[in-house]
Amino acid sequence: MTLEKSGRMFLELLARDAPAAEFEEPVTVARAAGESPAALAELERSKLLALRVRAALDRSRRRETELSALYETVGDLVALRDVDAVLQAIVRRARTLLGTDTAYLALYDAERGCAYMRETNGSVSAKFQQLLMPLGAGLGGLVVQTASPYFSSSYLGDARFRHTHDIDEAVTEEGLVAILGVPLRLGGNVIGVLYAADRSERGFARDEVSLLGSLAAHAAVALDNARLLQETHTALAELNAANRLVERRSASVERAAAAYERFTGLVVRGGGVEDIAHAIGEALDGSVVVVGPDARPLSRAGATRPPDGYPGEGSVAEAMARSRAQGRAVHCGGCTVAAVAADQEPLGALVISGVKELDETGRLILERGALVTALLLLFRSSLAQAEERVRGDLLTDLLTERHGGSLAVRERARRLGTDLDKPHVVAVVAGDDIPTQRMSAAAGAYASARRGLAGRHEGRTVLLVPGDDPSAVARAVEAGLRTALTRPVTVGAAGPLSGTAVRDAHAEAVQCLGALQALGRAGSAAAMGDLGFLGLVLGRHADAYGFVRRTLGPLTDYDDRRGTSLLDTVESYFRHGQSLARTSAALHVHVNTVTQRLERVGQILGEQWNTPQHALETQLALRLRSVLSH
Repeated sequence: MTLEKSGRMFLELLARDAPAAEFEEPVTVARAAGESPAALAELERSKLLALRVRAALDRSRRRETELSALYETVGDLVALRDVDAVLQAIVRRARTLLGTDTAYLALYDAERGCAYMRETNGSVSAKFQQLLMPLGAGLGGLVVQTASPYFSSSYLGDARFRHTHDIDEAVTEEGLVAILGVPLRLGGNVIGVLYAADRSERGFARDEVSLLGSLAAHAAVALDNARLLQETHTALAELNAANRLVERRSASVERAAAAYERFTGLVVRGGGVEDIAHAIGEALDGSVVVVGPDARPLSRAGATRPPDGYPGEGSVAEAMARSRAQGRAVHCGGCTVAAVAADQEPLGALVISGVKELDETGRLILERGALVTALLLLFRSSLAQAEERVRGDLLTDLLTERHGGSLAVRERARRLGTDLDKPHVVAVVAGDDIPTQRMSAAAGAYASARRGLAGRHEGRTVLLVPGDDPSAVARAVEAGLRTALTRPVTVGAAGPLSGTAVRDAHAEAVQCLGALQALGRAGSAAAMGDLGFLGLVLGRHADAYGFVRRTLGPLTDYDDRRGTSLLDTVESYFRHGQSLARTSAALHVHVNTVTQRLERVGQILGEQWNTPQHALETQLALRLRSVLSH
């Protein structure tokens, strides 16, 4: 079997989305045909590359399905007519997105003191579908008590929950083993639990828990909207005498619904956090600031700085904590703060000022805006993390030279906006006591903004960024990361390079970083050319002429312009053990003349030229100059 034919077989398998097991067939056939070890090795590499492409396509399709389902859920809420249909869609999508055997939603009835099944999808047991659960019992009881998500890989054997005969019997009849539950919060109360469950043991990843939490938040919104509409209809039917009050209530509901429809419409049309902030400000006639988890402003629609009367970061942080704990917007000085969170993970807050304390409708609009903002920030974070992983994988492949060929890696880079045919510089970064995740995030953002790559390799943070001057790139990376991290970092750089030959430049950058640390220059940035004789010794391409020019050039230029002999004086001074008397005798001049010449040398090279470190570099440059001139 030719390699070309086997390659076509792998492409055909990818085209028809064949199972992973079928990708072994070309290798098996070639091995049976007695192909050479080299051909079999090449087939193995092709098979692995095809499987990686298949896995990437699977991840892409899954992510597309998740985003599509979330957008569809938002659209259902915009066009809310039947709350049952919306809840059925949410439960169905929860099961589809998490790939579980079943999903269900239980609501708590305070009057009966128990929870009841509201919607199920994938259930086959009538007993399970009609199950009543006492408050505090089962996995759902722990979710309600703590207002936090919980999952169990093997529910019946899990001692964390208070088991009851009825619940365990229904779970057994349904055949469920692994169960994940997230709370449905309305205001400061948990009104129910959204579950996803499997009939075999499994764990649930953090992103799966966050995704189910987002769907639960939408389910709570649907129930809350239904409650508000029902209250309006009841008021119209029972309180004819209070017609004006009913009209105001109806207007408030319509105002809130219109605002929420506008927010979700912005999401569907691809709007960002700034657009939502601007829409909230218009709806409430105020000024909205979006802050991050650290209470620092991220952006504000229509302004470049917080408005007058904006509370300090400490006050906003305290209000964010209260809002997250209470599940609603809270007053803070002259502002109102609504926490932005995803499944209790703090993402930031919306801070509105310039208006009096909001009424209930205003609070509702602000809280709905915070919910939509949380969804957008989750999307932004997920996309950023996905891009960071892809860029990091590409950089790792370049550093290890496991990239499947020059054309393939160039195409991968092109899709990320990186042109490997242009000059690039490798920078290796170290920072004392800076968490790895934080360092990686800052490096990824810096490289992405410059159409470069960043990742972790051999325990270090590595960047590949465009540039033809490694010294300038090192300084720019150090300044950018120091600003982003508010902490000093040390950067060693090497290059420039073009194409895919990154490994040697990375090795030199690592050596440069080690030299900076050994010299006690932590918090600085340099390339080998900036390290003087160390760069000459350690660098990949030792440039003796460049070293001599950088070290002695100012003196030779001065001598050429003025007709002086400062360079000869320095050479004699070192040759005679830095003795002024022996130097003056050798040059046949007075000691004062030697002193004056050396003072002039200090003015040209800097006052530190005669310190031990700089003196060593100068003597080395003089010896090299002598050798190179012959």
